[in-house]
Amino acid sequence: MANHSQLGFQDASSPIMEELIQFHDHALMVALAICSLVLYLLTLMLTEKLSSSTVDAQEIELVWTILPAMVLITLALPSLRILYMMDEINEPDLTLKAIGHQWYWTYEYTDFKDLTFDSYMIPTADLPLGHFRLLEVDHRVIVPTSSTVRVIVTADDVLHSWAVPSLGVKTDAIPGRLNQTSFFATRPGVYYGQCSEICGANHSFMPIVVESAPLPNFEHWSSSLSS
Repeated sequence: MANHSQLGFQDASSPIMEELIQFHDHALMVALAICSLVLYLLTLMLTEKLSSSTVDAQEIELVWTILPAMVLITLALPSLRILYMMDEINEPDLTLKAIGHQWYWTYEYTDFKDLTFDSYMIPTADLPLGHFRLLEVDHRVIVPTSSTVRVIVTADDVLHSWAVPSLGVKTDAIPGRLNQTSFFATRPGVYYGQCSEICGANHSFMPIVVESAPLPNFEHWSSSLSS
């Protein structure tokens, strides 16, 4: 959960999010090096006396061709690696289907029989003490900890987007189309997200709450709902 005056990302709760944060820091360091070099050259040009001496044009062209290519390589290689990691879904332990509506979510646990429910935001007047306003829902998504969860995302009416920042998940929900993603929660906890696609007047009132629980707790919860 993000805090007031927080400048960085939320704490990562999945391996993919840890990789994304590391790549973000890596890209910022590259950008800092480029800005420092440009600032130094500008300062040098403004403070030094003009000179008619020039460097061989071939040497200059060689430098300003190789340096940008090296910068692009240092950014492209880790970026492609993370993209392939996010696309890999190998033998998930649980499959969850998220259906976006105006303005709530419907969840179906396809590995269980008749385990489906709607998830609505709790109005501020009914919010229990200590819960987050505009983020808490009446039915949370419960998933087992340390398990690969595949999420199939679609929509019933307009475009939505199923996003949970701490888990590194953001997938568009498109009517008539099934998109899929996955996440691996490394520790028990409650993770908050929101629809990240402008879907209408109540776009900001369809939050997402994923609760990661130990496997025995998840089995007890699923059996109580299925029975």
